[in-house]
Amino acid sequence: MKITLLMTLLFGLIFISAVGAAEKRPTPQQQRMTDCNQQASAKMLKGEERKTFMSQCLKKETTTSQGKALTPQQQKMS
Repeated sequence: MKITLLMTLLFGLIFISAVGAAEKRPTPQQQRMTDCNQQASAKMLKGEERKTFMSQCLKKETTTSQGKALTPQQQKMS
């Protein structure tokens, strides 16, 4: 009886943790990093060129159409 209950609880915890891990989505910043990294890899950039490209790529995503940088609150809203 106790072993059955213990096994049921153990499988329940494993199932819940697996479902929770599967539902995690990357944040907008993480998604931006992934996209910029893929672009830099496709262009085969290395060293300083890669750093510069990544910096510019990440900055492009956080500006409005008017060229102004978004505040953290505005980024959350969009």
